[in-house]
Amino acid sequence: MLLRLEDFGVPMKLVFRFEDRLRDDPMQIQLAQALTLNPSKPRMGLRGVHGLFGSPEWWTSIREGRMPLLYRSGVVLRAYVAGQDESTSNNTIDLKLDDESVHMTGIYVNNKNDSVLFRPGCQAAIVYALDELKQQPAADGCVNYAKIALEMAVSVG
Repeated sequence: MLLRLEDFGVPMKLVFRFEDRLRDDPMQIQLAQALTLNPSKPRMGLRGVHGLFGSPEWWTSIREGRMPLLYRSGVVLRAYVAGQDESTSNNTIDLKLDDESVHMTGIYVNNKNDSVLFRPGCQAAIVYALDELKQQPAADGCVNYAKIALEMAVSVG
């Protein structure tokens, strides 16, 4: 586990593991890998610098710290529905970090019922893999990354 739940000082529940999502949808791995390997799409998909998406090499790069990770945690200011798809449950939160900045963050859950746990005042944490895209550089001249949610947790109780 990448998120150390015991470090948050409040009871936390791990509500999302990308490994579980991929196990339920192996086609996502196949499609992402095919795009990486497709020379006729030089500006689409991942570069594969840390292994092909979802492969054992890719996961090892994450666990061993070779792939950059982005950790975010803070207090939920609000939970709401964003996007054009009709939804009966919240799919987005505004997360206030320790530095007082506020970040709009998707709600990732393996069990749809866990989305109700995200409510104003609770703690939430997420870790993303920053996997390099083929299209380089980013608009600001830096490395262009896909931000892939790996784990998400929320306070309970």
